[in-house]
Amino acid sequence: MSDIRPLRGLRPKPELAPKVASLPYDVMNTEEAREMADGNPYSFLHVIRAEIDFDHDIDPHSDEVYRKGAENLRRMVEEGVLFQDEKPCFYVYQLVMGEHRQRGIVAGASVEEYEKGLIKKHEHTKPDKEDDRTRHINTLNAQTGPVMLAYKARSEIDEFVDSICESRKPEYDFVGPGGVEHTLWPVCDEGLVAKLRELFADVDALYITDGHHRSAAAARVARERRAANPNHTGDEPYNFFLSVIFPHDQLQILGYHRVVKDLNGLSPEEFMAKVAEKFDVEPTDSPEPDAPHRFGMFLDGRWYRLTAKPGTFPEDDPVRSLDVSVLQENLLAPILGITDPRTDKRIDFVGGIRGIGELERRCREDMRLAFALYPTTIEQLMTIADAGAIMPPKSTWFEPKLLSGLVVHTLREGD
Repeated sequence: MSDIRPLRGLRPKPELAPKVASLPYDVMNTEEAREMADGNPYSFLHVIRAEIDFDHDIDPHSDEVYRKGAENLRRMVEEGVLFQDEKPCFYVYQLVMGEHRQRGIVAGASVEEYEKGLIKKHEHTKPDKEDDRTRHINTLNAQTGPVMLAYKARSEIDEFVDSICESRKPEYDFVGPGGVEHTLWPVCDEGLVAKLRELFADVDALYITDGHHRSAAAARVARERRAANPNHTGDEPYNFFLSVIFPHDQLQILGYHRVVKDLNGLSPEEFMAKVAEKFDVEPTDSPEPDAPHRFGMFLDGRWYRLTAKPGTFPEDDPVRSLDVSVLQENLLAPILGITDPRTDKRIDFVGGIRGIGELERRCREDMRLAFALYPTTIEQLMTIADAGAIMPPKSTWFEPKLLSGLVVHTLREGD
């Protein structure tokens, strides 16, 4: 079963929602965040990237920055920018990007189920990033960024969600960054809340699609507070983490591309000869891969199509047959010497939303070659998570991105 809970969400006044809601903290650097929030005192970036409010360079992970984020959150509540729903609610959250639409439920997901493996992971977390999110939650006493979860689609939940969207007027409906339309319907009626909890009780498992560090940090905070609370019941707000839960067949994954600084001491001719040992190589004017195990490669102003040769990867291994693994094991490591893409400074990653043009730009400015990858599928992700396995780093890029600041989950007792 999946135990999801309604939340007494802290959220913006409807007329201020477009000004408050921001992209998540981890898709930008400090300067980009400062530019995005320039002239907008309502931007939630003042809460999740509070270093932008200092007039001097400051460590984003310093105590002053976390305290400033908490101060800004309190200010937004005191000034009436944010208000809290009187009773626990679910929220239907719809995102539309071009022809793509997805509808999910904003809810509290169970820390206990996360710890038992009923909320399934597919990535390792890094201690420093987990520490950062833990400190942020504890200092603000709130979870400010939602974890994106998926479940294997069920028609009865689709029908319930669709009926909400079609029978009532949304409270928020605006176009956000990148032209994505964001729409929110609060669901506070006790009968509807109970029905939705009942529907999810039949869902065997949830899958983390984006937000491994946020969920791990929420679990750490819950363990700390559970241990410090002699009257722990399991219903306290810290036992649930802010999530948006989508049916798997509505999610969209784009390619997660690679750019590399040099040819590892090889001449272009030597490099191409080594690549041809494991891949069929041909020039192309269509750099976007059109099938699994095909790659676009940009070198010296030209695009090539690489197709992995039969026998160069184990087709029955769900992890090693991923395109990110095929490229890593047959080219990046043995030819370019990039054995650990998590730490190697010679490689960088480009989300598919930035497009092929971004790969060409990086090769003109600071990199030597680029690889465009075919997207990992949500079915591959769930198969790997079901097996208890781990995907390589930077395997998935989900679009559109959930906004921060639309619903905040406070951890105050009674909320």
